[in-house]
Amino acid sequence: MYFLSKDLFFPPVSEADSDGILAVGGDLSPDRLTLAYKSGIFPWFEDDEPIIWWSPNPRMVLFLDEFVVSKSMRNILNRNIFKITFNQNFRDVISNCQKVKRNGQNGTWITNDMIEAYCKLNVLGIAKSVEVWQNDVLVGGLYGIDLGTIFCGESMFSKVSNASKVAFIALVNQLKEANYKLLDCQVYNEHLESLGCREIERSEFMKILKSNASLL
Repeated sequence: MYFLSKDLFFPPVSEADSDGILAVGGDLSPDRLTLAYKSGIFPWFEDDEPIIWWSPNPRMVLFLDEFVVSKSMRNILNRNIFKITFNQNFRDVISNCQKVKRNGQNGTWITNDMIEAYCKLNVLGIAKSVEVWQNDVLVGGLYGIDLGTIFCGESMFSKVSNASKVAFIALVNQLKEANYKLLDCQVYNEHLESLGCREIERSEFMKILKSNASLL
């Protein structure tokens, strides 16, 4: 495990331990966060912990042509009960993601410092959001990092049933239209698997990332 200094540097992802932890320390500056995502690395820690940088193996991803939309979700979309916007209320989306209670977690990895850091990335056009509205109320959404032809999903929230799924579907459809290559989902969970996501070796993920990420 590496302990980062003020220098803008990350070790090779192959140096991560078996849990996927690569480094500790550093900061959440736009330059460091940008370098992290371009290098296949992301921060994940809680309020009482130092900044922890991860590059898990295997990596959970979605190849866009493998996306699965259930019949029930297609019916919900056809009913037009939700309005979808893109990158209109980033701060509200990430703030709602911070408040979501998740099974097996005592707190949230979305600290106040992280909110401010990702909002700076949003101003720079690097972090982006999807918003889902019902009767003009924000009821779901997600946010992540846009690397040009790869989108790195970070977190999602839902205040009403299926709202986060609607956000995910909207994101995938937009990425398909723009000829993106991959949606990075970081780590496995059953919900993501049901949508067509699967695990690949970190080495394969890094090859795709280096070949396609075109973040300015």
